[in-house]
Amino acid sequence: MEMKIPSPEEFFGFRMGADRRLARWDRIVEYFWQLDRSPCVKVVELGKTTMGNPFLLVIITSPENMENLEEIRKVSWRLAHPRGLSEEEAERLVSRGRAVVSMTMSVHASEVGGTQMAPELAYELATSDDPEYQKIRRETVLLLVPSANPDGQIMVVDWYNKWLGTEYEGCPLPWLYHKYVGHDNNRDAFHITQVESKMLTRLLFKEWYPQAQVDFHHMGSYGARFYIPPHMDPIYEHVDPLVWAEQRLYGGVMLAELEAAGKTGIETQATYPADGGPYWDEAPIMHNICGMLTESASAKLATPIYIHYQQLEPSRRGRPEYRPQMVFPHPWPGGWWRLRDIVEQQKIAALAVLKCAASFRERILRNMYLKARRQMEWGRSRPPYAFIIPLEQHDALTMLELLQKLQAADVEVHRAREAFRAEGVLYPEGTYVVFTAQPCRPYVLKLLKQTFYHDGPWTRKPDGTPLPPYDLATDTLHEFMGVRVIEVSKPFEGDFELCETIPLPEGGVEESEKGYLLDGRLNRSFAVVCALLKEGVEVHRVQEPVGDLPKGSFYIPPQPGLEEKLREYARSHHVTFKAVESVDFERRALRLLRVGVYQRYYGGNIDEGWTRWLLEQYGFEYETVRDAEIREGKLAERFDVLILPSDHKSLILGEKIEEYYRKIRPKYVMPKYPPEYRSGIGEEGVKKLREFVEAGGTLVTLGRASDFAIEELKLPIRNVVKDLKPKDFLCPGSTLKVRVNMDHPLAYGVAEDCLILFRNFPVFEIQKTMNNEDYQVVVSYPEERILQSGWLIGEKYLSRKAALIEAKMGKGRVILFGFSPQFRAITAATFKFLFNCLLG
Repeated sequence: MEMKIPSPEEFFGFRMGADRRLARWDRIVEYFWQLDRSPCVKVVELGKTTMGNPFLLVIITSPENMENLEEIRKVSWRLAHPRGLSEEEAERLVSRGRAVVSMTMSVHASEVGGTQMAPELAYELATSDDPEYQKIRRETVLLLVPSANPDGQIMVVDWYNKWLGTEYEGCPLPWLYHKYVGHDNNRDAFHITQVESKMLTRLLFKEWYPQAQVDFHHMGSYGARFYIPPHMDPIYEHVDPLVWAEQRLYGGVMLAELEAAGKTGIETQATYPADGGPYWDEAPIMHNICGMLTESASAKLATPIYIHYQQLEPSRRGRPEYRPQMVFPHPWPGGWWRLRDIVEQQKIAALAVLKCAASFRERILRNMYLKARRQMEWGRSRPPYAFIIPLEQHDALTMLELLQKLQAADVEVHRAREAFRAEGVLYPEGTYVVFTAQPCRPYVLKLLKQTFYHDGPWTRKPDGTPLPPYDLATDTLHEFMGVRVIEVSKPFEGDFELCETIPLPEGGVEESEKGYLLDGRLNRSFAVVCALLKEGVEVHRVQEPVGDLPKGSFYIPPQPGLEEKLREYARSHHVTFKAVESVDFERRALRLLRVGVYQRYYGGNIDEGWTRWLLEQYGFEYETVRDAEIREGKLAERFDVLILPSDHKSLILGEKIEEYYRKIRPKYVMPKYPPEYRSGIGEEGVKKLREFVEAGGTLVTLGRASDFAIEELKLPIRNVVKDLKPKDFLCPGSTLKVRVNMDHPLAYGVAEDCLILFRNFPVFEIQKTMNNEDYQVVVSYPEERILQSGWLIGEKYLSRKAALIEAKMGKGRVILFGFSPQFRAITAATFKFLFNCLLG
């Protein structure tokens, strides 16, 4: 006799979204494996998360569709890739296909509603005999990711339960809700660094290609109750207009279903623009998938919150009043707001998407074919026609990594079988080309085309104050990575083959009796050097050009057993160890410095997490340093280098934090954390940092942390943009041209024409002192024409100013970055500025 599948309430012992109750990921996984007994459910473990937890995909459809699942997947994929597909063949596929919808829950783990809602949604879809549910199962396939961040889900639930029944009940998690990247796990859809991102990318763009994707989130507590599609302006102009039409279709059904169910406070087409950020709702849009976002008003995790009507506010943009209007037809009157409210509204919205997909199945499948075909046609008839990636690069391995990232997201990459000419330039055999005549043309343009963010009525307030983009003003990945890409605006011909993979070179070791040189321009060389130094191999930094290698290459002298070690690293890191003909060059022995990375609480610092992740990828060892260790002193006994990741001065000091919080959220009272999670180094910590530097230590301050160093260590340096209004100066995530002092050791290996990614960071001016020689400018801005891609207001404030300074202090130094050289681990062009700080 078949066992009855329990409802979520029966299994968990409470209704999903019940006050003060949260289901933990391990139990949710158990429940989905129970649901797997249903003929309508198939559970797949896509892999393990960063911290080793199962990452699940739950497929829900009819038993008949389940038996035919691979055929349905192939149809979904083929309609999205219509090259060589006739309209008649497409129509046959449309008639055989099913509408495929993917949904991702709670990528931001503190936004708990989606993952709590998922078991209830899945149970009803799998077991209900209601005709509407039967139609959904018959006409659609749901790809449900119950948690896009299981590690964080476990952290948040355990934290909430720890403080349940105390004055700290419902307060936010004091550290990042992902081991490394916290909130930025929804900023990783282009660069695809984290294991969870890689699994989602493979699911969406390499395996299934759903017609719709919905990403479920939370927002603040004091605005609308629920944001649903469509997005608001500005939109990314290269996306097919059918995507926006479909957003309106799905959003209209959602709104009708929510209003009919008595759910009020629903907002649409406000707050969240669709200008093409690296999110799990917008990366699909650039693949012709109708990517959508929902945002629920938050409770205090699972604890209800009471909200007065007078506290309810307009949105940041798109809804200027809290009163009925077309984008907000039925305001919520205030009162108690519960997690159960969130679960119910999200479930209604999810079902509405599925009902819409079931009712318009053929139209939606046909649209997928049409969108992909049109993008290919536009790529053949509209410039740019292609992007050429020359073989001659500053860091050829990083160029290949860029192509691998593009290919992982379904971008077609070609390689020339023979030399060809484009716009009068001859390119050799083997040159890589990305043509725009391909289905994901918007994605290609987003990541490879020089971008100037549109400054217009949707990006300014009525008084002219600029409204910065929700994330960055450009996503030109090749500029971040330091890869030379050439945009081609005229058609050209040649013999090209589609690359199945992007192979990396084998690497090698040239025969030599006098030692070996390793190219310091390659980021991967630093990983090799770290590994060699850990093994006790002697490595030197070359202080002058040698052969075709510039200053800053690495020299490995002959040592017993060395050659076999080098062969191993040549294979694993794809580098070549070049023979040395003469050792008549200046060099200095290297050692790995002892590195500490400062970590605070108050929700954690995302830049700190990315710093840890990047150092681990390249083999730099570090220790996490907290407040008490800094205040205790004796730092020089443990560390040679201390890194302060980009952060506001108040959060480093732990002083005037309420004042800082009121400045960024004027009407809010700062959440109350337990005493042991109220961090800050205080005045004593500043004193110990000064002692550390004066005794010979190196303090590295990234981005905004440089303001802390300037003000607290009393450096004669001024941040010239600190108090400027956005009307006068704004640079919200743009690539800027800089001048690099190539003779300075911090610049070894960096390209002279590199770009930096600037996001409203400090801009330095050295004050006139009696000892100006103690302050070395490593990177500075040119006089004019500074912007490469993005949005820059107030170029004059950058002109001839410094972006990276080495400041002498006692026997040590402070290295001030006016940018984050390791920003989200996407800025491969500037990694070496940081790496050079860590080699002594």
